[in-house]
Amino acid sequence: MGINEIIFFTGFLLFIGAMLALDLGVLSSNDKPVSFREAATWSAVWILLALGFYVILLNYGELIHGIYTIDDLNKVVKLYVDSPEEVTINANNLQQSFQSYRNLLALEFITGWLLEYSLSVDNIFVIILIFTSFKVPQEYYKKVLLYGILGAVFMRFVFIFAGSVLIHQFNGILLFFGALLIYSGIKMFFVDEDESIDTENHSVVKFASRYFAVTKQYDGDRFFVKDLERAKTFVTPLFVVVLIIEFTDLLFAVDSVPAVFGVTQDPYIVFFSNIFAIMGLRSMFFFLSNIMHLFHYLKTGLAFLLVFIGVKMLVPHDYLKAIHYKTEHSLWVILAILTISVVASLLFPKKHEN
Repeated sequence: MGINEIIFFTGFLLFIGAMLALDLGVLSSNDKPVSFREAATWSAVWILLALGFYVILLNYGELIHGIYTIDDLNKVVKLYVDSPEEVTINANNLQQSFQSYRNLLALEFITGWLLEYSLSVDNIFVIILIFTSFKVPQEYYKKVLLYGILGAVFMRFVFIFAGSVLIHQFNGILLFFGALLIYSGIKMFFVDEDESIDTENHSVVKFASRYFAVTKQYDGDRFFVKDLERAKTFVTPLFVVVLIIEFTDLLFAVDSVPAVFGVTQDPYIVFFSNIFAIMGLRSMFFFLSNIMHLFHYLKTGLAFLLVFIGVKMLVPHDYLKAIHYKTEHSLWVILAILTISVVASLLFPKKHEN
């Protein structure tokens, strides 16, 4: 990691940390459930921030990797760009070459962000299921999601940069990622999610019961309770719920991170797109939780999305080059799948059983 990458990366994390503190701390300090209006407002804020970051990349993207010369540009393109022909490098025109690279970098970011943001919807389905099954009071949702998001940021950091190392060390890892995405997409298409979770036999519940003393009841929004008489500390069911959400995000990362690597192999762009999507997950949860049932075909669309990215990763690069396939085509396909899923859900609403 070069000095420019360290500075850019640190600045990005400080900014995200400040926005997260503002969102989850100052503006949501009480225990009241998040209103639909507040959730919609913060969802819009995180979307605008992602679009703002897109504009920054469009104008200053080369600064991430400290690109100042044509030689610098060639090295970065060779290292991170899967289709080098998408970047027009003219040794006699430095600014034109930089702008071509910026355009691709910004396009990769917005495509990866949209893909990750879309896949986060499936995560919301499961989080709703967890909260409902464990009968978590609504006023504690915010705190649980806060810790869930912080854990997700750390896990994505590890997954993404470890994945980048694997990609550059083993040529066949992208083929494995592609096959994994196709499998996940097919499984999502054919396997229906249970309407509840077995709160007694869940693997995380068993793990927590084995290594911690777990109370039977919630104790406000506390994760730990001290029994002074027995000089023993207990964990509450709320802490167990946090562990389950972290475990669930770990499983989702296995799908979502390889999916974004199907769009770009630049680990920084993968990380930035993932973080903006994760930061918007909490507000999107409160925004969509009450209207999720209206988009019953969205899960089917996400299944096709995973299969599409998986197939793209398996197709030889020479073939994609021959048919003039570019990153922008992935963006249009993702938008088309999501639009069709939403429109189909609204045109053909799910029939409720009597």
